[in-house]
Amino acid sequence: MYDQHTAEVPPAVPPARPAHEATTVERGSFCTARCSCGWSGPARRSRDRARKDAEDHRTATA
Repeated sequence: MYDQHTAEVPPAVPPARPAHEATTVERGSFCTARCSCGWSGPARRSRDRARKDAEDHRTATA
């Protein structure tokens, strides 16, 4: 029988964090930034502001 030494046991790999894939979703005349981690920005009438919200979230969590 083979005895495995603790030095030969590979280290445990921490679970991967969800990737921050922020996108925008349109609903009627409003646009909302959403992320795969569950984050959601405020509803905006300006698509550019919603895209900026998504980019700000992506850079803040990187």
